[in-house]
Amino acid sequence: MRSHTEALDRTVRTLLLCSPLWLVPAAQAVDAPAPSASQVERVVAAVRADPLLGGTRTERKLHWKNDDAPDEAAPRKGGEPSWLLDLARWLSESARALMWLLGATAVALLAVFLRRWILARADAVDGRAIVLPSHVRNLDIRPESLPDDIAGAARALWQRGEARACLSLLYRGALSRLVHEHAVPIHGSSTEGECVQLAAGVLPAQGSAFFARLVQEWLSAVYAAREPQAEAVLALCDQFDASLPRRVTERAA
Repeated sequence: MRSHTEALDRTVRTLLLCSPLWLVPAAQAVDAPAPSASQVERVVAAVRADPLLGGTRTERKLHWKNDDAPDEAAPRKGGEPSWLLDLARWLSESARALMWLLGATAVALLAVFLRRWILARADAVDGRAIVLPSHVRNLDIRPESLPDDIAGAARALWQRGEARACLSLLYRGALSRLVHEHAVPIHGSSTEGECVQLAAGVLPAQGSAFFARLVQEWLSAVYAAREPQAEAVLALCDQFDASLPRRVTERAA
C-alpha cells in the first residue's frame, strides 16, 4: 500500500513556484509577480480536493508464499490440544512396533514348528529305512537260524562236551533277541564290547549284567582258549529266557 499525496503536493508546489506564467494571462506574464505562499497553498488544496488528481491510491502485489515455513498464526485444525496429538502419534508408533514384534514372534514359532516337523519326518524315514543285520561278525543271528528253545539246545551241547558250540549258540541267541525283540541298535560290524555298551543303554540292569557275563565267557573260550566252568555255563542256560525275554508272539512249532 502506498500514498501519492505528498508526492503530488511537492510537484504542484514546484510547478507553481517555478512557472508563474501558467497562472496569469499572456499579456501580463512579463510584469506578473511570483505567487505567494498562500496562493500556492490554495492551489494545492484545490488540486488535492479534485478526485481526479488527489486522493490516496492503494496498490496490491502478489508474491510467492513459502509453504515449508510454519504458519504460527494459523490455529490448529479442529482446535485439538498439542498433548492429545502427541499421544495419538505415540500410540500409532507403539502399535506399529507391536505389530512388528508379533510378526517376528510368529515367524520364530513357525521356524521351530517346521524344524520339529522335519526332524520327526526324518526319524520316521530313518525308522523305515533301518535294515536289521542278519549276521554280526560272521555269526548268524537270524531268528529262523536258531532253535526255538535256545537255552535247552545250548544245555544239550554242553552235556555232549561241546563247550564252544554251547557258548556260541547262547551268544548268537542273545544277539538275535537284542536286535529283533529289544531293538538294540547293533550293526553287522559291532564288536563284543560295542554290543555290551549298546545293550546297557536299552536293557534293564538284570538283562545288561547277564549279557555282560555271557560275553565274558564267550571271549574267554574263543580268544583266550580257556575252558569255561560248568556252573557258570549252566547258570547262563538257566537265566537266558528270564534275562532276555521275548517281546513277540512265540513262533509256531
